[in-house]
Amino acid sequence: MPDRAPQPVERQLPTEEARDLIALVRDIVQREIAPRAAEEEDAGHFPREVFTLLSDSGLLGLPYDSEFGGGDQPYEVYLQVLEELAAARLTVGLGVSVHSLACHALAGYGTKEQQTEHLPAMLGGGLLGAYCLSEPSSGSDAASLRTKAVRDGDDWIITGTKAWITHGGVADFCTVLARTGVEGPRGITAFLVPGDAEGLSAATPEKKMGMKGSPTAQLHFDGVRVPDTRRIGDEGQGFAIALSALDSGRLGIAACAIGVAQAALDEAVTYATGRQQFGRPVADFQGLRFMLADMATQIEAGRSLYLAAARLRDAGLPFSREAAMAKLFCTDAAMKVTTDAVQVLGGYGYTADFPVERYMREAKVLQIVEGTNQIQRMVIARHVVGPESR
Repeated sequence: MPDRAPQPVERQLPTEEARDLIALVRDIVQREIAPRAAEEEDAGHFPREVFTLLSDSGLLGLPYDSEFGGGDQPYEVYLQVLEELAAARLTVGLGVSVHSLACHALAGYGTKEQQTEHLPAMLGGGLLGAYCLSEPSSGSDAASLRTKAVRDGDDWIITGTKAWITHGGVADFCTVLARTGVEGPRGITAFLVPGDAEGLSAATPEKKMGMKGSPTAQLHFDGVRVPDTRRIGDEGQGFAIALSALDSGRLGIAACAIGVAQAALDEAVTYATGRQQFGRPVADFQGLRFMLADMATQIEAGRSLYLAAARLRDAGLPFSREAAMAKLFCTDAAMKVTTDAVQVLGGYGYTADFPVERYMREAKVLQIVEGTNQIQRMVIARHVVGPESR
């Protein structure tokens, strides 16, 4: 059996424009991202220059309105772009997903004046966003957040700490959820905060087992003053805005997970068809053939699941249940596929000379971010059997 080089994923895309878009992404991946991914991840280098290139290429605002600099692309196309980017380097794919999440509140709930003033720079002006919901004491229980915003004339004074913030310390703007009223979800409001606002500082980035090139840090708001014109939506509407953003964000994580899994499968196939043992390629042995078949099946099932959810979103139909299912299945599949890829490569899979150990470390975080997979099961169960008894 000859060595089998991995082939690009055959994608069913709705338009010729979408096919050209995927071709552009693959060209950028091959020239600018994949060749340096392993070295830069090992060094913990954040590829700001790549995000600038993606912005210049129109790839940071794909699912948003072209009136404000977006790409007018349906979610089913945007997510497949994320998958391609994540397969090359998760720091980039997840970074684009987080940036899109940070733009969601203003694009969906901002006034026309706010959108006209801020969105063009956010979507295509080279800026990079962060999404600030989680806190040290409120992760899964986001409605209990403690960061406060207090009215002071025509301004708000924001005080508190946000945790686990992707792009913490490097973001140009932050979508911040803060408490402006009563306890619980009804007392939360959304704000658009400049990354260089006075009183805003970042802690030392977390030391993570994977995605070392993507800075994750606490952000401290020490009396950060923002004008009321940067409040997004109504007072008390912030938690509803956050939940709507998370439904879409979960699809982004699902697509990134399938990208990482696909990269792991491609590496495993290349190795198994080229590695000789007992006088023949190890891919000839049924134990490994079946393992590779299972890996491919999980990837294809996950891709179909996230695309089905995306098409519901594009049609304006409810998709919260399907988004939770996609996030759950795709990230669990990525963890299984990347672990199996390490096994296929044997001892070599456990070394940093091959990328599958990095894929396995990166896949783990996808089961945690945008709502842990335990939270996804809770969301799905509520759709299936109704809310829990109190």
